[in-house]
Amino acid sequence: MSNGGTDRRIRLGMVGGGQGAFIGNVHRIAARLDDEYELVAGALSSDPQRAAASAREFGIDDERSYPDFADMAAAEAARDDGIDVVAVVTPNHLHHPIAKAFLDAGIHVICDKPLAVTSEQSRELIDAAKRANRILAVTYNYSGYPMIRQARAMVANGELGNIRLVQAEYVQDWLADAIEQTGQKQAAWRTDPAKSGAGGCIGDIGTHAYQLATFVTGLTLDSLCADLSCFVEGRRLDDNAALLLRFEGGAKGMLWASQVAVGNENSLSLRVYGDKGGLSWRQEAPNELWFTTLGGSAQRITRGGAGAGPEAGRVSRIPAGHPEGYLEAFASIYTEVAAAIRAHRDGMHVDADLVFPVGEDGLKGVVFVEAAVRSSEAGAGWVAV
Repeated sequence: MSNGGTDRRIRLGMVGGGQGAFIGNVHRIAARLDDEYELVAGALSSDPQRAAASAREFGIDDERSYPDFADMAAAEAARDDGIDVVAVVTPNHLHHPIAKAFLDAGIHVICDKPLAVTSEQSRELIDAAKRANRILAVTYNYSGYPMIRQARAMVANGELGNIRLVQAEYVQDWLADAIEQTGQKQAAWRTDPAKSGAGGCIGDIGTHAYQLATFVTGLTLDSLCADLSCFVEGRRLDDNAALLLRFEGGAKGMLWASQVAVGNENSLSLRVYGDKGGLSWRQEAPNELWFTTLGGSAQRITRGGAGAGPEAGRVSRIPAGHPEGYLEAFASIYTEVAAAIRAHRDGMHVDADLVFPVGEDGLKGVVFVEAAVRSSEAGAGWVAV
């Protein structure tokens, strides 16, 4: 993938993601991978010394290293060479105020998921983006994999027939012990309702599985039944989630998300079955997709290989047989957003082939978590979404 021309790089700002922050580094790599962006400004930490040190390490001028996001939004909006877009890579509870400040300042936003911690906050951000006529993107990064784009196209083309069943799983084991009680920073805020929101595992990784299921199938969730569990003593948010799903049109689904499933590192998988065929994909083998027709043999479709279509090709970078993975999928989202920003800047229509999660997708994820929490609190009863 490339920027498709000689236009200047898009000027990127970042809030959060200072030295040692895993997801901040992922966003920076993703933004630079296809040479689309230049990081020029940041409010990288609530600690002024760490923020300044991070800015210098990342090549940001001292005058564009800000003490807080509000100062940054105001100052960058006033500059002739101000940022085009900001990446929000903070803990969940800060997404809403940061994104809103930049949208109100007329700056595009790329927000790490979740969009916000409540559906009300999410709707406020969508409204703010509409008022400002700015892009609000959400990094549901797994939708950037070429084989996920391939699966989506095959479903849309009717190759599976009418969708009957959807099985989504995202299981890990990194929270099998109470590591949040040892000072582990990532675990501490993810298990804190004040910072993470109402959902623990269901909000952290369950929403990825849900977004992937709906992204590939195009289905709309009608209702769900959720059993959220907390297996680690003293933990305040769920660390395991088991859900039954009912989609509009009659399709059924199951979703399992866990962060206490010992022996699993980052096991995200999706299986979709229609009346003509079925698909299977695993994130730990992301460059292959298995497709089986009713009565036929299983067919292995690979990224860049036989059977893969243009939808996979547009987010591929290297020849078949060479692995592309997590960082490249993240970069696909950034690069698609870059094309949309350029079209917006030039007063042109956004290419219909561009696919990236937007504010409405972020809202759906938050609504999904809220419904799961309501269901579980009501004894795992069915609730409408």
